Amino acid sequence: MKRRDFLSAFRRGLTASPIRREGPFTAWTWVHGGAERDEDEWRRRFARVRSAGIQAVLVSGGDTAVLGDAAHAEGLEFHRWTWMCNRNGDAAVQAAHPEWFTVSREGKSSLTHPPYVGYYKWVCPTRPAVRAYLRELVDATAADPRVDGVHLDYIRHCDVILPRGLWVSYRLVQDREYPQFDFCYCDVCRKTFRAQAGVDPLELPDPTADEAWRRFRWDSVTGLVKECREAVRDRGKSITAAVFPTPSLARRLVRQAWDEWGLDGVFPMLYHSFYLEDLPWIGASAREGVGAVAAAGDGTALRAGLYIPSLDPDSLAEAVGIARDAGAQGVSLFEMDGLNDVHLEALKNALGA
Repeated sequence: MKRRDFLSAFRRGLTASPIRREGPFTAWTWVHGGAERDEDEWRRRFARVRSAGIQAVLVSGGDTAVLGDAAHAEGLEFHRWTWMCNRNGDAAVQAAHPEWFTVSREGKSSLTHPPYVGYYKWVCPTRPAVRAYLRELVDATAADPRVDGVHLDYIRHCDVILPRGLWVSYRLVQDREYPQFDFCYCDVCRKTFRAQAGVDPLELPDPTADEAWRRFRWDSVTGLVKECREAVRDRGKSITAAVFPTPSLARRLVRQAWDEWGLDGVFPMLYHSFYLEDLPWIGASAREGVGAVAAAGDGTALRAGLYIPSLDPDSLAEAVGIARDAGAQGVSLFEMDGLNDVHLEALKNALGA
């Protein structure tokens, strides 16, 4: 989407009437669960957020038995927050399958030449072996009786363009798609696309402008998601995902067509400060996402992801109201450890408004 088109849509979003929302408006939070705490301590921490109106936790790391039992004891849903295509911590895969990792337009593997930061090591969602491996991972997660749902993260390609607010941090100006950030050109992607389109993507006059090549990568990620969705639902569990802010931005920045996934829920990361935007942008972005999943007609719930370091308590309350008016079915907060007592009081009041 061109900037002038986005601004036009954004302004329409500010003046549009609230969208009718199906179901209750709920609050969730992401939780880093790797800290060594016993079940009693986790129960205290979970009780604290439950008292403010949070109904579910998305937890990474730690002991599932301890965390799941503590969450359920305090009346919270327990969802396992799982990294997918980014396999930085997966030493076994890195050692056994270096060929699984994505390749840039420069011809460099993200395993040996990770872009931006050292942990950006991505496996290719086009590869059948990668899909089988990740499907088994989420199936094993969903099989645990304590787990109410599986929450996918990093279910995408590497950022070909970073959010504008991060350019200064990385000393970059990303006014176009540069080769070192453009993935994936591995042999499997090239061969598969050539079979479909009759041309090697590296031989396209301008790979960055070719719609079929863009669609190929969107569909590659979507195919992986659908296999994982089937595995999780076969276990009778829900499946959700953390995604980029809007369908248009997600397609452009990370090759992610999340409005086509048919999940139980999506959590677009509406981290307004990353995009040098103010709070009304949250509403315009949520409205775009709500409209897209409604058009798909698959019942996907949208909960707006809010970034606590950029929100004082008053701003948090305002952001919750903005998301509600935009038709979101809730919010999710990044992340639990950043919520102070004043935040929680503001959240409680906003949820009750």
